[in-house]
Amino acid sequence: MHIPAWLVAVLLAVATIAVYWPALRCDFIGLDDAVYVTLNSHVQGGLTWESVKWAFSDTKQAAYWAPLMWLSHELDCQLFGLHPWGHHLMNVLLHAANTGLVFLLLHRMTGALWRSALVAALFAVHPLRVESVAWIAERKDVLSTFFGLLSLIFYARHAKPKIGNRKPETGNYLLSLLFFTLGLMSKAMLVTMPFVMLLLDYWPLNRVRNAECGMWNFKNLVLEKIPFFALAAAMCVVTFVTQNRGGAVMTVESLSLGARVGNALVSYCRYLGKTFWPTDLAVFYPHPGYWPLEEVLLAGAFLCGISALLFVKRRQCPFMLMGWLWFAGTLVPVIQLVQSGGQAMADRFTYFPSLGVLVLATWGAHELTRRWRHQVIVLPAAASAAIVLCVAVTRHQLGYWRDGETLFRHTLEITRNNFVAHNNLGVALLKEGRTKEAIRQFLAAVNINPDDPDAESKLAGVLEMKDSSVQILDPSTLNNLAWELAACPDAGIRNGALAVKLAERACELTHYQQIIFIGTLAAAYAEAGRFDEAVATGQKACALASELGETNLLKRNQELVILYQAHQPYHEPPPGSNVPPVH
Repeated sequence: MHIPAWLVAVLLAVATIAVYWPALRCDFIGLDDAVYVTLNSHVQGGLTWESVKWAFSDTKQAAYWAPLMWLSHELDCQLFGLHPWGHHLMNVLLHAANTGLVFLLLHRMTGALWRSALVAALFAVHPLRVESVAWIAERKDVLSTFFGLLSLIFYARHAKPKIGNRKPETGNYLLSLLFFTLGLMSKAMLVTMPFVMLLLDYWPLNRVRNAECGMWNFKNLVLEKIPFFALAAAMCVVTFVTQNRGGAVMTVESLSLGARVGNALVSYCRYLGKTFWPTDLAVFYPHPGYWPLEEVLLAGAFLCGISALLFVKRRQCPFMLMGWLWFAGTLVPVIQLVQSGGQAMADRFTYFPSLGVLVLATWGAHELTRRWRHQVIVLPAAASAAIVLCVAVTRHQLGYWRDGETLFRHTLEITRNNFVAHNNLGVALLKEGRTKEAIRQFLAAVNINPDDPDAESKLAGVLEMKDSSVQILDPSTLNNLAWELAACPDAGIRNGALAVKLAERACELTHYQQIIFIGTLAAAYAEAGRFDEAVATGQKACALASELGETNLLKRNQELVILYQAHQPYHEPPPGSNVPPVH
């Protein structure tokens, strides 16, 4: 029985909507949703002439140029206001459309109905897609891929015209170029699309060899894509410049080339692992700085081994080499060789690249079992089981995205030293009026990463608040938090002013406790080698002790100041502090 391709595409899209329907019950989350929607006055104003001009001119809000992404958020606010269900609905509809387009693209190029449908289904329901679909700020993923897939479909129509017409169709070529441009204006990650087109020329379009003369036709295929390469190069320059100006790109001094290469190799393997075994999915994976050398070498050997094997098998299984290069190549812009942000990797980065692995696995499984007697039973059963398992995990993963607190508590359970999760959990708790818990999360973020200005500013903001939510903090809680911060040398150095503010808010502290606290902070400075700060802080403790008539503490702090002036740290806490030595 012949099934129309359009009907399969529609059924796949409807099934995708059904799977992701629970996303409509999710809320905005603190991480980036505020930048893109909830605190963005330009976006909240809807589609106006001024907001459209802003969308095309702004490069500071998100540190890159993506006008169509901004316009889509403005349209959401025009239609739904700040009701999150509407924003989520648009993400779900775009993902469903992408699922149908994946099927139509593969079916047109290969003619394989069920294999194309399987790739599209796995793309739709794989748990790694949840981040791109359920996170409103990641509209750029689903939107850019929508235009990118349209570009590839029209490219396939140009490269493989209908039967009876051997010549490529110029109209389809221009439409492909147009949709590629729109994709770049949604997210710059599509800069690798010209290389994807060359891969498709290799397989399944089979254009690398000229069928009529039997000669290699690669040069002409590259020349054909010069406009695509030119647009991609221009977008690379624009993105690098805007991210540098916006502070999104780390300097070489912040993270060495060796560290970035090592992380890239390990991340490729981690992406593959999560594709075939999607567990412990987090919204933010902290960068470890340096991976152990043995892990980097093992990852490099593994990747080289796969690449060599698939290259050797390229004649028998060209689809496997194409799929592997699609995956590896389209990840290059986000593999963190140019470090952007503090993450080591991100699930959302696999949205478009994962198609290569899915093609490799699906066509590879078909090739591996084509001589099996029961292939018609085994393959559909395995495919059905994979889809059912993916749906179950995806629906479970969607539950973590229902609100910021749930998402970031889950992230803290499955990652270590995650200062971003602590910081954003603090934001979620503060929004609910749970100020004590929020302060602890901000402190945890500062202690993990003393150089994080975001957590520092949020903590300072809480301490400046004068409303009742802060006033209910009892003095003992504030004092304990102050000790906690002062006892951490790194956090004490960078956030000494915050620690003093924290202690001052505990208005019922005795004078003795205030002097002890300032003395402990001075000791933390000295232990870390910041002797100028230690002397200045110690002198404050002396002045306060003199003013309040605490002669014993005055004498003790004077002795400590002399030590600090001689660049000698003090390894024991001030008397009566009940705080462990600062080491």
